Amino acid sequence: MAITKDMLMGEILESENAETIATILQAEGMHCIGCPASQMESLEEACAVHGLDADSVLAKINAAVA
Repeated sequence: MAITKDMLMGEILESENAETIATILQAEGMHCIGCPASQMESLEEACAVHGLDADSVLAKINAAVA
């Protein structure tokens, strides 16, 4: 399953590649991925909150789960 910027963090972190994705997100500085509030944000929104480039994070995720 390809991950997109508009997918909710909760949906992404329930996918079959959740562990790999969580590792990438934490390495990028998103240490609050388990926060209940983050579950209803899109990947793009979560990246914006953390000052990250969503396209860059998305590319790393999709490369790792391809």
